[in-house]
Amino acid sequence: MNIVNARLRGREGLFHIALDGSRIAAISAQPAAVIAPEGDLDAASNLVVPPFVEPHIHLDATLTAGEPAWNMSGTLFEGIERWAERKALVTHEDTKTRARKTIDMLVDHGIQHVRTHVDVTDPSLAALKAMVEVREETRHLIDLQIVAFPQEGIESYANGRALMEQAVALGADVVGGIPHFENTRDQGVSSIKFLMDLAERTGCLVDVHCDETDDPQSRFLEVLAEEARVRGMGERVTASHTVAMGSYDNAYCSKLFRLLKMSKINFVSCPTESIHLQGRFDSYPKRRGLTRVAEIDRAGMNICFGQDSIVDPWYPLGNGNILRILEAGLHICHMLGYSDLQRSLDLITDNSARTLHLGERYGLEVGRPANLLILSAPDDYEMIRTQGYALVSLRNGEVLMRRTPASVQRG
Repeated sequence: MNIVNARLRGREGLFHIALDGSRIAAISAQPAAVIAPEGDLDAASNLVVPPFVEPHIHLDATLTAGEPAWNMSGTLFEGIERWAERKALVTHEDTKTRARKTIDMLVDHGIQHVRTHVDVTDPSLAALKAMVEVREETRHLIDLQIVAFPQEGIESYANGRALMEQAVALGADVVGGIPHFENTRDQGVSSIKFLMDLAERTGCLVDVHCDETDDPQSRFLEVLAEEARVRGMGERVTASHTVAMGSYDNAYCSKLFRLLKMSKINFVSCPTESIHLQGRFDSYPKRRGLTRVAEIDRAGMNICFGQDSIVDPWYPLGNGNILRILEAGLHICHMLGYSDLQRSLDLITDNSARTLHLGERYGLEVGRPANLLILSAPDDYEMIRTQGYALVSLRNGEVLMRRTPASVQRG
């Protein structure tokens, strides 16, 4: 199978992409548009890109909003309370069924790489065990990374350290944390040192829910970054949310950026979730409750966008479409300047792949897996302006999803 009449990001003209089974065999310039031979795919002068990436979602909690009660305040902390109630009702099949439904949504929107956080503050580790099975059962659809996520803390939760170690032994790929939710500052610092030790010892990646609060005194990001810097682990470490940075004093943040750049850690922002959950304790003016996405990006650090939740105690909406998150995030983060729009897909493709440490498993280059999307627009700007979508998703050279656009008739 080949793809003809393709446009590539950052390159002029049309291209022919030859596939050899599950790999990209060749990419060559095409002098003019051609009629697609039978069996080939016609990109029709639209972009062909690697798959979209979901770097931050909670598959174990999706599709549970209102069970057994709704989050009426809309706060992060009530969400945690409601989830603790729902967690008591979790079964193996319940978790798998909801996760599979959500993965189907993600696949329908061109996502093929997913990092899910799975709550391991549960003595039975039921959700984790279910998600390990889901990872194997959906390999034909997505590459799934599992984060051992201590929703109720490592140091503050009974046997929290042992549960984290068990989770990694059972197959978690990534070590998580939530230092700002620990009972004390000292426990938060201790939890970071523990999780970094665990990751270093086991070879796991790291992804920490860090400073997900409007409190400007929540400063665990500096602890995580310094641990990553000293250990030389930065490119394997991700700080998710870091929304307290939106409330930091500029003088402190200037000093912090120096450390962040030296550490080489990655960042994930979940703009729709953060703008919904944060600022809840403000009257007016209300803070946006997001990290400094544009500033992190313009400082040359790696940042990407994630969905975080789909119909769960923290966020009642969502349908798996990460392009929706991208458009909202660009608005919320004051990133609608033309230079930002011209490279906006970075925030859900290349930057996300770097966060997940995908390396040569990802990208539109000869010899790499034939995992590709044909989009509905010729460039990043038009994808945002037209609220575009993935038309075709190829995985290992086979069509995984094909979308037929709606037609509009006038008169």
